[in-house]
Amino acid sequence: MATRAQPGPLSQAGSAGVAALATVGVASGPGPGRPGPLQDETLGVASVPSQWRAVQGIRWETKSCQTASIATASASAQARNHVDAQVQTEAPVPVSVQPPSQYDIPRLAAFLRRVEAMVIRELNKNWQSHAFDGFEVSCLYTLGYPPAQAQGLHVTSISWNSTGSVVACAYGRLDHGDWSTLKSFVCAWNLDRRDLRPQQPSAVVEVPSAVLCLAFHPTQPSHVAGGLYSGEVLVWDLSRLEDPLLWRTGLTDDTHTDPVSQGIGVGQLQLTEGFALVMQQLPRSTKLKKHPRGETEVGATAVAFSSFDPRLFILGTEGGFPLKCSLAAGEAALTRMPSSVPLRAPAQFTFSPHGGPIYSVSCSPFHRNLFLSAGTDGHVHLYSMLQAPPLTSLQLSLKYLFAVRWSPVRPLVFAAASGKGDVQLFDLQKSSQKPTVLIKQTQDESPVYCLEFNSQQTQLLAAGDAQGTVKVWQLSTEFTEQGPREAEDLDCLAAEVAA
Repeated sequence: MATRAQPGPLSQAGSAGVAALATVGVASGPGPGRPGPLQDETLGVASVPSQWRAVQGIRWETKSCQTASIATASASAQARNHVDAQVQTEAPVPVSVQPPSQYDIPRLAAFLRRVEAMVIRELNKNWQSHAFDGFEVSCLYTLGYPPAQAQGLHVTSISWNSTGSVVACAYGRLDHGDWSTLKSFVCAWNLDRRDLRPQQPSAVVEVPSAVLCLAFHPTQPSHVAGGLYSGEVLVWDLSRLEDPLLWRTGLTDDTHTDPVSQGIGVGQLQLTEGFALVMQQLPRSTKLKKHPRGETEVGATAVAFSSFDPRLFILGTEGGFPLKCSLAAGEAALTRMPSSVPLRAPAQFTFSPHGGPIYSVSCSPFHRNLFLSAGTDGHVHLYSMLQAPPLTSLQLSLKYLFAVRWSPVRPLVFAAASGKGDVQLFDLQKSSQKPTVLIKQTQDESPVYCLEFNSQQTQLLAAGDAQGTVKVWQLSTEFTEQGPREAEDLDCLAAEVAA
């Protein structure tokens, strides 16, 4: 079973203007058409004797002021000598400019050569960006590991770490043939590094067997687990460049007997719970064909856990039917498979099948009952967990579909990767039948095997292909900003099951 305007400087002219107004306020005393005494939180009322009262022979003593009396006289100007000017600041001081002979020309040239590539790269990003053109995408990075590509290895899986800054990929083969003994790789790139080199990963791990799936730890940014063609599961710490392997299952009776196609001093991983899919124990909600060789076990090809119930998960199968399963299942599995722990039968409900094996399933992060599946028939099915038939079926390709993923921020947006070399982005608010954007990942139409949204840096989407390349795409704001009624529209879509 298958186990993301600097504030400009303050205006000197504005500051001078404020100071001038404050001076005028102090110089003006009470009288017809004039404001009364100034109020200050610290000093209280400050009364100022007026020369006008003295001229009129009126005697006035100030007793509420905390300072000695200040004699003032009204005048049309506050300075005896003044000139008209267009600014309130002092005359500018001429800036001294060094003659060219005093510049360090060699050091300047070296600096320009050093930053030239980075500046051109950033300018190209801005020129290629369509962030404000509506539903658009642009390619930010094309990543790859030449030794793996030289062996003809495919990118079989992609994962973003918990900070959203590191993307890792697994190298292996998904086509026919025995690749179990072929040396493979897990590679990672830190996209936040200023010295990022697209063809030189920041971490490379050599693996003795083809890696078919990869997943970062949900909270430990450097820990990543991989499932191998041999059936083993390994865990690495990518921050330990010399000896990154932390744990492995080893080749024991508990090891998977088939390749692990999807999942999550060197220690030994211990099995704590086990499940087995047996044909006779599947719910009879649909007709299931018996395996040609008469085997009773059902092959699981994909898994996705619910965002709302940690015990609930969906399995895709070789027979093309999705299964609703639970970790809380108590029924013993009717199998003779060796295991160090009792194996249980997790299946609770069987959904209507695809026309071929399922390669990918994805549970909605916004609705507890909705999930997507994609398979070799080129269709994406949208299911509700409350009924067997799909709510809708979309034929996206005449070739296989290898991956489907819900957007982590848009309830009605999902992406699918096809065997024809493209990534299709759907917005069900815009259309329920046609992709909103079709991204051409490979020019020779070699398959795209995997894709993942970045849940932390939500404008990023990574996809890996049969050329051994990982492309990081930047999504426009139309794909990352939720509409005002989008959640309600998703509820209405899910409610169609009741009708």
